Amino acid sequence: MLLSSLGTSVANVALPTLAQAFTASFQEVQWIVLAYLLAITTLIVSVGRLGDLIGRRRLLLAGIFLFTAASVLCGLAPTLRLLIAARAAQGLGAAIMMALTMAFVGETVPQAKTGNAMGLLGTMSAIGTALGPSLGGVLISGSGWPAIFFINVPLGILTLLLAHRFLPAERRGRETDRTGFDHVGTLLLALTLAAYALAMTTGRGSFGLLNLALLVTAAFGVGLFALAESVAAAPLIRLAMFRNPVLSAGFTMSALVTTVVMATLVVGPFYLSGAFALDAASVGFVMSAGPVAAALTGVPAGRMVDRFGAHRMTIAGLIGMAAGASIMTMVPTSFGVPGYIAPLVVITAGYALFQAANNTAVMRNIHPDQRGVISGILNLSRNLGLITGASVMGTVFALGSASADMMAAPPEAVAAGMRTTFAVAAVLIVVALAIAAVGHALSQRAAPLNDGQDDGLD
Repeated sequence: MLLSSLGTSVANVALPTLAQAFTASFQEVQWIVLAYLLAITTLIVSVGRLGDLIGRRRLLLAGIFLFTAASVLCGLAPTLRLLIAARAAQGLGAAIMMALTMAFVGETVPQAKTGNAMGLLGTMSAIGTALGPSLGGVLISGSGWPAIFFINVPLGILTLLLAHRFLPAERRGRETDRTGFDHVGTLLLALTLAAYALAMTTGRGSFGLLNLALLVTAAFGVGLFALAESVAAAPLIRLAMFRNPVLSAGFTMSALVTTVVMATLVVGPFYLSGAFALDAASVGFVMSAGPVAAALTGVPAGRMVDRFGAHRMTIAGLIGMAAGASIMTMVPTSFGVPGYIAPLVVITAGYALFQAANNTAVMRNIHPDQRGVISGILNLSRNLGLITGASVMGTVFALGSASADMMAAPPEAVAAGMRTTFAVAAVLIVVALAIAAVGHALSQRAAPLNDGQDDGLD
């Protein structure tokens, strides 16, 4: 989990250096980041299902090896196109690592400690996200841009050895459940997700005809995928699982919440530089407060989930996020940088608590042969939220500031855009709270009726 999140964040800081190294435009080098994210987004559900079918341990080991080997290729890439291709391969390895790491929690950790394990995974993800920009900057200044990829090699080898040594061997006797792999559904889902991701990222904030065409394609793809899954003998995703209110609510809330989290990453740099005239180094230092808060909160949050229950802690985390977002809309710029850091810490700490609780609720009490695909869908919902947040919240920020060029906007306009963005964020969290309440009520009502019945997960 640490490696895959580090791979997401470490490359962003290198984009200006890579643009110079390959004599390329920013639009071209941004594909170094997009290729990684697209590979994860389009394939994470499929690799989760594949792990259920062929064995999670062997596929996870293969994913770690692929991530490590692709890191070597990234560092040695002589051209931009080869670097982008190697980053896509690295993203496939990261997708396997993300999906199957979470799936292994249900296989290796007692249910009473599931929350603690999920909190620890959240901490590792936050540490990787926070470490990426600072570590990348140090490596680039000291050894050049290939070092940000070569650093993954010793870490990957160590991870591979540890996983091979300590992860439990595959249990025999599961072959009767391996009814085949849904190739048609896999292809349709990958193309649909790729169309949506490209619609949200192409144009960097400007929404044109190409974005609209990609969105229409994605919507059409969802219909085709649902039709294909309804007639498939061994579907990639059993549509009946969405009748389970815990799962459907968990997936939806994850997407909404990570949309809000992305707002802090999109709006923060513009607000800090525009309203307080901070330089790039100072902006990076202030922005690190969020991931640091999430990292410090992760393990205690997991323990609270085990002690007080996933539903209560889901509500508590969402209330914390709503409070932080609401405070962000009311703090005047006269409070300075501390006035931004305080609600940011509240938002990210609430997110860490929500993530530990929601992941525990979704991954607990599911059929062992569905852990991989459900973990994949949970990670997918998170990635879709991040992608959507980058586009939608960026647009809301621009509209709220009433400025076409954010770099030239006056401080008052930037502050107005920030308040508008977090007002929308607070509304999204309130919607997530309503979904949590309704989902819990439906699950409580359905529990007595589902005894001995198929819930779509078996």
